[in-house]
Amino acid sequence: MSGTSAEHFGIGQPVSRFEDPRLLRGEGRYINDLVLPGMAHLAYVRSPHPHARIVAIDAAEARAAPGVLGVFTVEDLEREGIGTTAPSLKRGRADGTPMFWRAHPGLAKGKVRHVGDPVAIVVAETLPQAKDAAERVAVEYDALPLTDPVWDECPDNVSNVFEVGNRAAADAAFAGAARIVKRRYTISRVHAQFMEPRGAIGAWDPGEGRYTLHCDVQYPHRVREVLAGLLKVPEHRVRVVSNDVGGAFGAKGWAHLEHRHVLWLARRLGRAVKWTCDRSEALLADDHGRDVASEIELAFDADHRILALRARNTSALGAYVSSDRNLLPSFANLGSLAGMYLIPAAHVRVAGVFSYTSPLAPYRGNGRPEAIFLLERLMEDAARELGVDRVELRRKNLIPPSAMPYKTALTFTYDCGEFERGMDKALSLADWKNFPERKRQSRSRGNLRGIGLANAIERAAAPGMEYAEIRFDSTGGATLAVGTKSQGQGHETMYRQIAVQRLGVAPEELRFIEGDTDSVAWGAGSAGSRSAAIGGSALWFAADKVIAKGKRIAAHLLEAAEADVAFAGGRFSIAGTDRGVSLKEVARASFAFASLPAGIEPGLFEHATFSPKQETFPNGTHVCEVEVDPDTGSIELVNYVVVDDVGTEINPLTLQGQVVGGIVQGLGQILMERIVYDKESGQLLTGSFMDYAMPRAGDLCGFEVGHNAVPTKLNPLGAKGAGEAGTVGALAAAMNAIVDALGTEDIEMPTTPERVWQALRKKSAWTA
Repeated sequence: MSGTSAEHFGIGQPVSRFEDPRLLRGEGRYINDLVLPGMAHLAYVRSPHPHARIVAIDAAEARAAPGVLGVFTVEDLEREGIGTTAPSLKRGRADGTPMFWRAHPGLAKGKVRHVGDPVAIVVAETLPQAKDAAERVAVEYDALPLTDPVWDECPDNVSNVFEVGNRAAADAAFAGAARIVKRRYTISRVHAQFMEPRGAIGAWDPGEGRYTLHCDVQYPHRVREVLAGLLKVPEHRVRVVSNDVGGAFGAKGWAHLEHRHVLWLARRLGRAVKWTCDRSEALLADDHGRDVASEIELAFDADHRILALRARNTSALGAYVSSDRNLLPSFANLGSLAGMYLIPAAHVRVAGVFSYTSPLAPYRGNGRPEAIFLLERLMEDAARELGVDRVELRRKNLIPPSAMPYKTALTFTYDCGEFERGMDKALSLADWKNFPERKRQSRSRGNLRGIGLANAIERAAAPGMEYAEIRFDSTGGATLAVGTKSQGQGHETMYRQIAVQRLGVAPEELRFIEGDTDSVAWGAGSAGSRSAAIGGSALWFAADKVIAKGKRIAAHLLEAAEADVAFAGGRFSIAGTDRGVSLKEVARASFAFASLPAGIEPGLFEHATFSPKQETFPNGTHVCEVEVDPDTGSIELVNYVVVDDVGTEINPLTLQGQVVGGIVQGLGQILMERIVYDKESGQLLTGSFMDYAMPRAGDLCGFEVGHNAVPTKLNPLGAKGAGEAGTVGALAAAMNAIVDALGTEDIEMPTTPERVWQALRKKSAWTA
């Protein structure tokens, strides 16, 4: 099989996932599949108040409850020296003073600052016993007004102010503009809603003096680093294992409070401790995403070319800023606001403010969907206000391929891309030119029809080192060990494809490892669409080393000069002859150390790291078409087309799944998803699937995924990244389609039937 492995299983082949058979048979290794001997269970006592002083905690009844092993508060954490995290980013406030931040102390100290704030921990023999005892912990609260600042030391609630771009240049361009279009948009707060909610199991080995954390995280090695600091032990005293992860989307990306709790309690109690988040607890316990309000404007010349962009964003950070992670959504990808367009000058100001809510954290796209939503909504509204065709307005301002590499006014430098070609492909697949006829047909049935467009570009695979290792064994099989961590993306298949392409081995002869800090030397993990571009490149270079050493061994076996040995299709051969040996034979021979010549180290184990010099920029055009029933306000998605440039497509089959999955997450936010806190009481009103709506198959339509691949030269694979591409453009495309159908901009996400119905009634009243 090895002679044809690359042809059938290499880069570019639509290969079914290696992972799927065991997952479909129920053989996955998720947190709730894992049971350790003598394992106890943890439950949290969470605040019912958004803002209150903790007067007293009486745990006597809880401690006496059946099966209870202990009840713990923040005083216990502090007494045993369990540390807290801190942001490292240097930010300031408008008055020049340093950024104000406060990390979560692990359990609420003195005050609670959002509904669900953890106040105490109960550990018991079983989970039902822990939950029952948690209800017996009596906490006396003194409720405080929501009008008070979240932190007394920060009376204006502004944590930090961040600016990017050239204010003077942008202001000058606006001063000389022929037309200015300005709007205010809001982007709702949402929750990741994983297939499996978060969980963790902590274990302590007194013989080795080591902690082991079983968890569902995106970067185990970085979590190990943080936990070692919190527990005040060297990193080698902490092992982090992350097996199957039921979805993460950025929200499982860090060392969470619960991780340090289960490790600390495992050592204290002398037994493994498990925490699993109930679905009904998740919206209280987890970080949230998005939540941005923006005033954004574009300046145009008389020919409708963009002169400048300005934006003023307000980002609701939540009650705590415990690490850089809580700040990243507000500023990390502001460069995406420049989009695909020639914008000579730009300036963006972001205020990160505290709120009586769960903390903010990255969520699929981490600022890119927000940026493209703002820009593409404004492009659509600008076309309407300027009285010009929305496609032609975009076309006139697109960055041409001849301008590449192109440095934008907002820090990014695009290395390559053919934006107009991709847009035209999408318009053709969506049959844009015949939309007026379809609109007429909808009107004849009493319905409204709209079509929306969004040109989306995002930063992916940001510079940062990644590790990969190829270890052959004495039978000729090999193990691939990489430092990234799949959360459902199909790494087990993707990395095999790269190895098959480079080494010509049969895919079934490869074992794959990731997610275990004891088995993989190092890794930065998976976030920001970095796995294929950076992790795949590290594996590529490890394969280079395997081939280089293999040539030396093959030359010895063939009694030839190394310079005369070539490698292709999994075989080393002497140029111009039919003499050769397979890589598998070379691998076996590498263990026959007695017969190897001097200077060749026995075995065939190679590793490599890779860090790109700059980020990549996946891009694409999304077209969404909807039909609206004006009597009920219901929206039907009737067509969705996306043409993406993700560079080299390693596996078109899994790529399509990634893109479609991302689109659905974006559509969910536009159509129905939203975290709602009551303005008066601060209570979470969307605490379960009874209140927090999620898209189902019946809410969707078919998706057509087209391709406009322009491989990057920033890595040997030419890959740009695809994990977040679908979401980045979906929000704007769907909202633009809905606004087009309704004929009014006066509607915000999510566009529920009630909101649509009200918007149409308001429009009718206004026009009347």
